[in-house]
Amino acid sequence: MLRIGLPLVVSFGSTSLIHFTDRVFLANYSLEAIAAALPAGIVSFLFTCFFMGVAGYVNVFIAQYTGAGRLERVGASLWQGIYFSLGSAIFLALLYLIAEPLFAFSGHPPEVRAQEVIYFKIMTLGSGFVVISTALSCFFSGRGLTRPVMVTNLIGAGVNIPLDFVLIYGVGPFPEMGIAGAAVATFTAQAVVALIFALLIFGRKESRDFGVFTARAFDRELFRRLMNFGLPGGVQFFVDIFAFTFFVFMVGRLGSVELAATNIVFAINTLAFLPMVGLSIAVSTMVGQALGANRPGLADFSTGSTLRITFIYMGAMVLVFLILPEPLLRMFSDPETQPVNHQAIMHTGVVLLKFVAAYTMFDAVAIVLSGALRGAGDIKFVTATMAMASFLVMILPVYLIVEHLHWGLYAVWTCAASYILVLVIAFRLRYRGGKWKKMRVIEQEAGPGLPVEGAPEAAMEQGPGPAPHI
Repeated sequence: MLRIGLPLVVSFGSTSLIHFTDRVFLANYSLEAIAAALPAGIVSFLFTCFFMGVAGYVNVFIAQYTGAGRLERVGASLWQGIYFSLGSAIFLALLYLIAEPLFAFSGHPPEVRAQEVIYFKIMTLGSGFVVISTALSCFFSGRGLTRPVMVTNLIGAGVNIPLDFVLIYGVGPFPEMGIAGAAVATFTAQAVVALIFALLIFGRKESRDFGVFTARAFDRELFRRLMNFGLPGGVQFFVDIFAFTFFVFMVGRLGSVELAATNIVFAINTLAFLPMVGLSIAVSTMVGQALGANRPGLADFSTGSTLRITFIYMGAMVLVFLILPEPLLRMFSDPETQPVNHQAIMHTGVVLLKFVAAYTMFDAVAIVLSGALRGAGDIKFVTATMAMASFLVMILPVYLIVEHLHWGLYAVWTCAASYILVLVIAFRLRYRGGKWKKMRVIEQEAGPGLPVEGAPEAAMEQGPGPAPHI
């Protein structure tokens, strides 16, 4: 778990660092910039995440083919993801044309809305690189080789962060671009990451062992199966992000201070959340490989190992949120540049960080268990559960609280915490039921399973086995 998962944690940690520093720079640039960055960014990601969810399911196919010892099908799975990603990139770029009417419905102040449009337009042009990178990275993560993913994402962060600073503020020969500079920096880093993944895959002779060069033809049956499992995966990702997008837009109706404080706290929360996404991909890979090798007991053991690691990391983050809220918030809110709103943002942010500390451990468990279910192919249950929970616990209650009941910001955040708690309960019950152990996304053929290093003999059992540690 550590061998596969830690590089992915670092990879997504670098992504969270990008978002974190991006928000720090914008928060100290202007109140309007930080208020606009999260709504515009999350709407851009809302459209992108559906295609990322589909392309990312290539990871499960490659993992199960690897576990089954059918390496020649790895390249074919990768190419179906590439074809899907190229079509997605064209669609996402066309969203540039709807930016202004889209944000006209936000109800945000005009000065914030103008910044949202600028940020969204640039981000959509680069979103295709994100989807392509997601598909290409599966060639490594699906086989449990996560160090190339880590190094590539660290390079992306190394490009993004300094570009953020010089383009937002205008340093040296670079013009002062404000929020547009943040988007251009992100666009550039995404393109660099996609290029590096392509060079790593197609520039190596050993890629021939996986059919990377010979299996580039469009495979209608394999593409159909990818869509059968991947589309629900995309919908699941979309539904989850949509719920929080709606959440952010509703908070924006409460006022600029409430929106800015929420944006800042979400930026801080990414330090805890995004590394857990890395562990989710890792457990999905390990479960997929184990089930491909017909070792459900090993899949169960992998999930338990991931949860133990998760508890250690998230426990440390909870302590940071509770003990150091003000130092974290002060990185975003400068009393000299924001003398009027600084105290209000600080007071509200401290309370919101307590909400994050309360639900973040449950959030981590939900992420890991959903990753295990995804790795088995139980994606339709995950999607249906998130769809129902997002509407009944997030979207509908938040709308009523903001538009009719007027209970305020903390009541809205209570809905977000309740949503995560519902997901934890549902995923835990599903996992304990054990139906996922009999699922596969690949066609069933006899073939040797590949051994997985470092697992105790008890976990190598061929039967389903109990799951007392989950």
